[in-house]
Amino acid sequence: MDWSRGFVDCHCHLSAAEFSHDIEHVLDEAKAVGVQALVAVAEHSAEFDKVIHLSKRYPELIFPCLGVHPVQASQVEQQRSATLKDLEDALPLIEQYKDNLVAIGEVGLDFTPRIASTDEQKEEQRQVFIRQIQLAKQLGLPLNVHSRSAGRPTINLLKEQGAEHVLLHAFDGKPSVAMEGVKAGFFFSIPPSIIRSEQKQRLVKQLPLENICLETDSPALGPEKQIRNEPKNIRYSAEYIAKVKGISMEEVIHVTSKNALRLFPKMLQIVHK
Repeated sequence: MDWSRGFVDCHCHLSAAEFSHDIEHVLDEAKAVGVQALVAVAEHSAEFDKVIHLSKRYPELIFPCLGVHPVQASQVEQQRSATLKDLEDALPLIEQYKDNLVAIGEVGLDFTPRIASTDEQKEEQRQVFIRQIQLAKQLGLPLNVHSRSAGRPTINLLKEQGAEHVLLHAFDGKPSVAMEGVKAGFFFSIPPSIIRSEQKQRLVKQLPLENICLETDSPALGPEKQIRNEPKNIRYSAEYIAKVKGISMEEVIHVTSKNALRLFPKMLQIVHK
């Protein structure tokens, strides 16, 4: 398999309910546009089994990550800030499946006021995140990281904890803050919503191609608001990056896929088993 000729979607939610009725069709359409690998993240322990099941059903296409997201809930109206109890519930399953994983994720910080309005909630999120950074280091795995309304605190905490192999997905902070992550050797993945996001456009202008990966965050962050995003839309990210950097799509695909393999080396081991 020549990974440099196809897309690697470094962050997507294939276990989401939105895909439960047509996942096979979604994957076929992704492969048809050249997607060669999908890094599937989890948010809470209730979906861990589903992520692992998908990766076993499509072993050379879907690569699993397990982790406790800073926002917990299966329904939007029930969303709340993560607690240490959420992590305790998740750890036995992460331990059970650790040999299958290419990363710990989706983990991080979310300081959106409706999610974390108190210092206590923010501190508990930090503790959940710190423990998962330490877990990733123990297991020799990279981190697939969320950082909504918390760009600087997330990067600072990763650096304080000595995290080295990090993907910051759909980073919503300032380019100057992102560049602190670049200095630490972190990667940033860019979703298709870049075509409608001035913040993401400013970010890509500043980020070196050597620190950029591609993602879809499916079913969220698509090229159109309120419409289900799919892995096939990854080409929108690549096209926009090529335009901004003044390079070919082929170069974007080649470099971002090479970056993904540097970040998630276990993908190659799994394929070549």
